[in-house]
Amino acid sequence: MPSFAAQQSLFRAYDIRGSRQHFTADFTQALGRAFAHLYNVQDYLSHSYHNKNDESADNLTIINQPNKSIKQNNHIKQNTVVIGYDVRCGSDNIAHTLANILTRQGLQIIQLGLITTPMMVFWAEHYQGHGIIVTASHSAKDILGVKWLVNHASPSSEDIQTLYQKLAIRDVQKNPSKTFDAPISNKPINLPTEQVSSAYTDAIVQVFGQLYQHDNPHQHPYQNSKDSQQLLSKLDLTVVIDCMHGATSHIAQPLFAHFCQQVIMLHDTPDGHFPSGNPDPTEPLRLKQLQQSVLDHQADIGIAFDGDGDRLMVVDNNGKVVTPDHLLYLLASVAVKDRPQSLTTSLSDTQVLFDIKCCHHLPKLIAELGATAVMSQTGSSLIRRRLQQSNNQIIFAGELSGHFIFNDNRFILYDDAMYAALRLLHWLAHPMSSLNIKTNLAKIIHSLPVIVSTADHYLPLPETLVNDCSIIEKLARFCQYLQHLINAASVSPTQSDSQTSTACASSLCNCSTKKHSITLEQAQDLLPIGTKLSCIDGVRLDFSHGFGVLRQSNTSHNLTARFAGDSLEDLRDIQTRFATLCRPFDATLAAQIMTIVPE
Repeated sequence: MPSFAAQQSLFRAYDIRGSRQHFTADFTQALGRAFAHLYNVQDYLSHSYHNKNDESADNLTIINQPNKSIKQNNHIKQNTVVIGYDVRCGSDNIAHTLANILTRQGLQIIQLGLITTPMMVFWAEHYQGHGIIVTASHSAKDILGVKWLVNHASPSSEDIQTLYQKLAIRDVQKNPSKTFDAPISNKPINLPTEQVSSAYTDAIVQVFGQLYQHDNPHQHPYQNSKDSQQLLSKLDLTVVIDCMHGATSHIAQPLFAHFCQQVIMLHDTPDGHFPSGNPDPTEPLRLKQLQQSVLDHQADIGIAFDGDGDRLMVVDNNGKVVTPDHLLYLLASVAVKDRPQSLTTSLSDTQVLFDIKCCHHLPKLIAELGATAVMSQTGSSLIRRRLQQSNNQIIFAGELSGHFIFNDNRFILYDDAMYAALRLLHWLAHPMSSLNIKTNLAKIIHSLPVIVSTADHYLPLPETLVNDCSIIEKLARFCQYLQHLINAASVSPTQSDSQTSTACASSLCNCSTKKHSITLEQAQDLLPIGTKLSCIDGVRLDFSHGFGVLRQSNTSHNLTARFAGDSLEDLRDIQTRFATLCRPFDATLAAQIMTIVPE
């Protein structure tokens, strides 16, 4: 049995992803057996999982099953796993291999074909919440990957490492913990492409029918027809969509044409070679063609999706890229405005979640909506798990990387970029106003606070000695001490600078005690009164005029850094503070921080 030591690096914090050379036939076979073991030990009746809202589950039950042996209720006597793949060269072969192995291990497999990750989740929700999609999301063409769900939940980093350990288990098909009945079918079930996409589209149409019925119970723009559910009056919007040759290519045009008067498509041919560039709309300058197309067509908005359809970026009607911070706020506004009456949480108790890399203006903007802003660790899978445990208190969540999740029981609890874009379009076309006119996106953005920021920037992770703390640990302890020092001085202003230096040295970890001393005056200059420190994910400092964050990446051997200010001068001031804080630990890192330029 191969050791698969070379494949260990594929098992990352959120999924399996890495160079295609590591996805060997032996590895794929072993991975299939590990997945079979994982799903076969689950409670196939899913008694431990409860839908957050029965109405939400009913909304999704709209499928005309192609095979009578497939059940859509809690009496399934066999674990069912849905499997799909993205456009990457080789993803389909891996998906078919996994499907065949899982079928031989007694699982009922439903093959969905070429789909987005959110569409896989949508279909998994119809069964027991088990699903696999072979995708490397927004990564370069030579990268392959796998994402999966177990009982409706994304795996934790610990779950992913446990799966890697299962690769070494021989003959997991003989595991005595298997308690399922004989297979319903000895073959995977292949759903027609039309059925896979139409069920997804129909469910989204139902969502907007309900939204408009809620706003105006006597009139809304959808027929109450179970058969066609056609739009009576399409949104008065011209939309340009860039699919980046990814998995949204085959579904975005018909889906958006269902809702909008004019839809102009870019790069909507599925192509695993990604001839227009990496399918990552957050890359610098990646949206230039979309921006120009919006101007050329005098469009109302430009929309871009990543390779597997879970990231969204937007261009306004002036051809300018909307920062993810502002986009998060706009989508949060939509979520708060359209809160279902069925939610028991009051508006004052409603929360909006944002990740630690988002800008300093967000908490205030969210508060103005009447909701509470809550900061989270970075990681869409971490955020999804937090939403599942929130009892609907968190109505919306978003990340700087373009992941946005509505948690209002209307659709799947997942970062679906196409769904999020449609929620935004309907809000723009039907604002809460007595005037029946669409909203100008550029004017809305212009009314929001100015953000002068750097992109989410990658820096090489500094090397550390054996038994030495990481640079993030050192920086966190240093900042925590400085705040303690400043707070203590405000209570006892007679403390001397010499006492300050000695106390500072003794408070740091052993690896740093001989390197640092600082006066109270210097501490107060670096972290003025009112500075907020967060160490939930790296080190984040919020100042009165901006913020900065430095954290270790969960997906690569790098640090990620972002800085923002109310002006270019403020931005440079915050970068300088971070560089000064890091310099005693790593002068090279301090210099690199100062070279990061604003977007």
